[in-house]
Amino acid sequence: MRPARPLYPPAPTPYPDPIMSDTPAYQVLARKYRPQTFADLIGQEAMVRTLKNAFAADRIAHAFVMTGVRGVGKTTTARIIAKGLNCVGPDGTGGPTTEPCGVCEPCRAIAEGRHVDVLEMDAASRTGVGDIREIIDSVHYRAASARFKVYIIDEVHMLSTAAFNALLKTLEEPPAHVKFIFATTEIRKVPVTVLSRCQRFDLKRIEPEVMMAHLASVAAKEGATLATDALALITRAAEGSVRDAMSLMDQAIAHGAGETSATQVRAMLGLADRGRTLDLFDLIMKGDAATALAELSGQYADGADPMAVLRDLAEITHWISVIKINPASAEDPTTPPDEQTRGVDMAAHLPMRALTRMWQMLLKAVEEVALAPNAMMAAEWR
Repeated sequence: MRPARPLYPPAPTPYPDPIMSDTPAYQVLARKYRPQTFADLIGQEAMVRTLKNAFAADRIAHAFVMTGVRGVGKTTTARIIAKGLNCVGPDGTGGPTTEPCGVCEPCRAIAEGRHVDVLEMDAASRTGVGDIREIIDSVHYRAASARFKVYIIDEVHMLSTAAFNALLKTLEEPPAHVKFIFATTEIRKVPVTVLSRCQRFDLKRIEPEVMMAHLASVAAKEGATLATDALALITRAAEGSVRDAMSLMDQAIAHGAGETSATQVRAMLGLADRGRTLDLFDLIMKGDAATALAELSGQYADGADPMAVLRDLAEITHWISVIKINPASAEDPTTPPDEQTRGVDMAAHLPMRALTRMWQMLLKAVEEVALAPNAMMAAEWR
């Protein structure tokens, strides 16, 4: 007699739940090494000095606006200020400080984004008067458990004109227990009536040598090995943004499986070899069109993006022009010594009018290649 078939198929073996797993989820480097105190912030010494003096003299403004390019620490600084305002110290008796302990309940709650009195709002998704009215209605109530109520509004330039106008009166005369901290990448879009009510801090791009030292420190903590020229390539690609640099290094560590060379980083970023790009630039400036086309084809065959090659040529043109005017600028920590020597030599032999013409031609070439159906053909034609 055949056995009876089950009414229902057997339940599939469940996948392990990452939330219930004992193994902690991987955290990207940009979040794992996010600064928690002013001492951890890099490259923003002027702002840190001003805030430390303000806290020490008990001259803390009621509103701040942080501006700068992406990834330089605007929102991070806002959270550190919020922690400093509400830190009570390990023993629960501390006051406002620029060195939050990180262990008291307010510090931990703010770091984890769960403090009821520190409210973060993304103005990119909440742009209207109704969203600001919620803030205006709530500022009159004292903080539930913290010393100050802190409102952090990210991308504040996205607020509508009516929303800005609704906020003006409260921003000018807020209750003593309320602090506002704004962050924006587009400071020109913020009305001057709002800026005049805030202390403004311009966060600058991180200098290359500072960035490279920071990346090397993080790589050492992660047990990864990156060549110095690989760090230089990442630093150059990040354009002064710490978050961009950390994200690129995270990707580079995975790409190199622990040991990452400059060649691997170039491949990851789709860049041509810098030395070969200098060779191509030299051939173009000498008028050797046939060899230059062969070199461009060789780089394309090796995986270089034609648009990236043209941008690299434009960067080299600008770099050599600057060296021609100021030879000391060749001493760039992100540039290897042999490339510095070649740059100085080219600057000595190339007239400025040729470099200017090359710059104009490359600007036109980048524009045309971006629109062309075949980027390689357009690059060869230019």
